[in-house]
Amino acid sequence: MKMKSQATMICCLTFFLSTECFHYRSKIHIKAGDKLQSPEGKPKSGRIQDECHGPCISSSNCSQPCAKNFHGEIGFTCNQKEWQKSTETCTSLSVEKLFQDSSVESRLSVAAPSIPLHVLDFRAPEIIESVAQGIRKNCPLDYACIIDVVKSSETTSGNIAFIVELLKNISTDLSDNVTQEKMKSYSQVANHILDTAAISNWAFIPNKNASSDLLQSVNLFARQLHIHDKSENIVNELFIQTKGFHLNHNTSEKSFNFSISMNSTTDDILGTVQIPQQELRKLWPNASQAISIAFPTLGSILREAHSQNVSLPRRVNGLVLSVVLPERLQEIVLTFEKINKSHHARAQCVGWHSKKRRWDENACRMTQDIRNKVKCRCNYNSAVMSFSILMSPTSKTDKVLDYITCIGLSISILSLVLCLIIEATVWSRVVVTDISYMRHVCIVNIAVSLLTANVCFIIGSHFNNGVQDYNVCVAVTFFSHFFYLSLFFWMLFKALLIIYGILVIFRRMLKSRMMVIGFAIGYGCPLIIAVTTVAITEPKKGYMRLEACWLNWVSTKALLAFAIPALVIVAVNLIVVLVVAVNTQRPSIGSSKSQDVAIIMRITKNVAILTPLLGLTWGFGIATLIEDTPLMFHIIFASLNAFQGFFILLFGTIMDHKIRDALRVRMSSLQGKSRAAENASLSPTNGSKFMNLQG
Repeated sequence: MKMKSQATMICCLTFFLSTECFHYRSKIHIKAGDKLQSPEGKPKSGRIQDECHGPCISSSNCSQPCAKNFHGEIGFTCNQKEWQKSTETCTSLSVEKLFQDSSVESRLSVAAPSIPLHVLDFRAPEIIESVAQGIRKNCPLDYACIIDVVKSSETTSGNIAFIVELLKNISTDLSDNVTQEKMKSYSQVANHILDTAAISNWAFIPNKNASSDLLQSVNLFARQLHIHDKSENIVNELFIQTKGFHLNHNTSEKSFNFSISMNSTTDDILGTVQIPQQELRKLWPNASQAISIAFPTLGSILREAHSQNVSLPRRVNGLVLSVVLPERLQEIVLTFEKINKSHHARAQCVGWHSKKRRWDENACRMTQDIRNKVKCRCNYNSAVMSFSILMSPTSKTDKVLDYITCIGLSISILSLVLCLIIEATVWSRVVVTDISYMRHVCIVNIAVSLLTANVCFIIGSHFNNGVQDYNVCVAVTFFSHFFYLSLFFWMLFKALLIIYGILVIFRRMLKSRMMVIGFAIGYGCPLIIAVTTVAITEPKKGYMRLEACWLNWVSTKALLAFAIPALVIVAVNLIVVLVVAVNTQRPSIGSSKSQDVAIIMRITKNVAILTPLLGLTWGFGIATLIEDTPLMFHIIFASLNAFQGFFILLFGTIMDHKIRDALRVRMSSLQGKSRAAENASLSPTNGSKFMNLQG
């Protein structure tokens, strides 16, 4: 009877443990790439709902629990009266779960009916308190025991953060003897969270340094890797590749060549790490090793850390290439293929500074940018081991444009100062009528507005980014915005004066009333627009760009507060120029060819004079906003507007015959006064007075 009861207990125990083992295995042994499945067969989402139910008040926060079998919560922030997900800590992974499969198998191995009951060990399994302890106990040679659990987990933000910490702990505690097998297992775990499907979830990890921690952990682990054979390919996963080889001071120039696909729909992206011959000569005679790692998706994941809780979104346009070299090597040459191959995409070679957690422009210099490939020469050290290229698809940095802008602004500022001096000199002689008075008031205020705006532009250009001195940059942006708008509104008022002079002949407005209207349009309207824009956008830190002292476009579209009024005024002024051209043409019966030529010349002259004075050159800016616009349009736009001050001096002042006549009279009177003073000083009477004073 006793033996029968023992047999019954053993059978029950075996059935229970077998069922338990099957339960765990059903969750772990899933094909690579499959998501963790719930009992109903649907993927676990890791979240319970997309937003909070409560009232959405600006800047308020709330949280919701994760789905069943996930620990953590989802955080939401109210933005523009809508709940938007801000953080997520939902995780299904834990240290216990990583190694529970191994624990069950060890218990099942002794649970056999043929073994006496008193041999079975019913004590609880040893509690695994850390990743290092679990790996040393279950898979010390290759870390394979954690791969299936990690790869079967869903890439929620919480699971990504857990795996980053897992890799960080392995790099810190288990990097004493890194073999190629360990490197492969380590890379398989990293590959799971570098998948393109996981990129969007990185943004919701509360620890914003998680991506930088991952890169630093991989580099630290690879630094301890020992290469035993001549094989170059060590890891060949979809989203992480590792290569290495031996070298010494006699080794000829070496290079790593990578070719990785971003996704199934694009061609492979190429990258090369080259060790120059002069660097290899620095090595000792004994053998050393070089290792390089390529990441196709890490560039989209890395987040830069900046002060004042702001970030500069600088898009990576190539592979991220890490290198582990002997300490004596300090310089490498890298070649990147551009992901975005638009000819507008400016390339900038950079290195990731692990301590500053940002791209360092001083770590590299670009030596070649031809078509789709960029060659960089970079300085290598323990803090900067990873390199890539950044892109700026909306900016034109051609040196020709820089030279045109610098030279044009300098000439414009000098021309505007000379214009104001001439206007002050001849003012009393040229403002003889109300219309001429208001015309010169417009010229003076156009010159003052453009001169001040250009000075503000030069001051703002000395700030590499708006973060350096935020308050000063906001002030510079405001005054630039205001005075550029004043320029356009004064040009609008001048156009209205021209229409007024053409259409209204018999009835004239008082000069005082025209002055009030002019200053209300020229300075009142720009002030209202500028103040309203800064009042709406600045509380959200969205008034200006973070990379330059100018109006924001990405987040708040504040630039529209300049672009829309400017383009509307340009359109109105274009109509005015057409009206002037039509009124200039006075057809007569039996007109000769010489009269027709004179009419055409008169129309051309009027259009040429009015084009810079009414700001029509800014219309070329529309063409520069279109993607893939030829460089010539950018050069034309930069030339016309950088030299606008010179054109105002030429067409608004020098070509005005009344101003030229007034200048001749002024110069003649000055010459007459100087001759009279000279004659007076040489007269005998003055000479005797001088002698008396001496005596």
